[in-house]
Amino acid sequence: MPSVTHEALVELFKNRPTLAAEMLHDALGQPVPAFTEARIEPSDLAGIVPSDRRADVIVVLLVAEQQRPAMAIVVEVQLGPDPDKPYVWPVYVTQTRARRRCPTRLLVVTIDRRMARWCSLPIDTGHPGWTLTPLVLGPEGVPVVTDAEQAKAAPEVVVLSAMAHGQEEAGEAIGVAFLAAAAGLDQERRGLYADVVLSSLNAAARRTLEAMMKSGYEYQSEFARSYVAKGRQEGRLEGLLEAKAHGVLAVFEARGLEVPDDVRERVLASKDLAELDRWIRRAAVVSDARELLATNG
Repeated sequence: MPSVTHEALVELFKNRPTLAAEMLHDALGQPVPAFTEARIEPSDLAGIVPSDRRADVIVVLLVAEQQRPAMAIVVEVQLGPDPDKPYVWPVYVTQTRARRRCPTRLLVVTIDRRMARWCSLPIDTGHPGWTLTPLVLGPEGVPVVTDAEQAKAAPEVVVLSAMAHGQEEAGEAIGVAFLAAAAGLDQERRGLYADVVLSSLNAAARRTLEAMMKSGYEYQSEFARSYVAKGRQEGRLEGLLEAKAHGVLAVFEARGLEVPDDVRERVLASKDLAELDRWIRRAAVVSDARELLATNG
């Protein structure tokens, strides 16, 4: 189940189709062709990619009246390690390039500094000369937006700023800048963005912003209301998954067995409680950590 943070980031890029191009150019210094329109494309990629795997957002930059594709940008929000991504990301890029017949970039977005390093690792596809290095927008690349006029011009950017920097000293100023932008938004976006900004700020900044809003805050958007309960359940599940995964590794450590990086990553990436329970039992009896992944027994 995607987290609240994941879905909120995806919504930002869908609601502002130019955002991906802006972040590529302004934050990452990547060349972006001149375009007259940025359009969100269907993100389901038929063919090699399984039906339950799809890119988070695909943006196509179009030129002039002919609507000629100048560039496609595959946007992927990544908040935790996923051993499948080095295999599916190259497919997302090649499938999108083949469909749109234009240069295609992979933009990975994360608000976690450690994940930014993980996402930036080059992907060796195995074909000579073809190594895919994702373009990663991490917290360091997201601008700190505290200017009201800048926030009004690009509301999605100030929300992204809050998500990346809301726990920092600038959190309160970012929140105040968002309030300046909120008045110009439609009700649905205003409610959603207010929820996201408030949940991203540090406690002191959140109290200040809630006071400025002159009431105890309740979630305003249907999006947030629907995800808050899921988010709480998911938080408990994530905590249990993490505890069991570290339990597997702790058994190996107690037995003095070396754990290869690929085994460690696979264990920490597991989202299956039953699988982790099996692995805890197996970790107590196998003679080599690699045997853990050799069978599901």
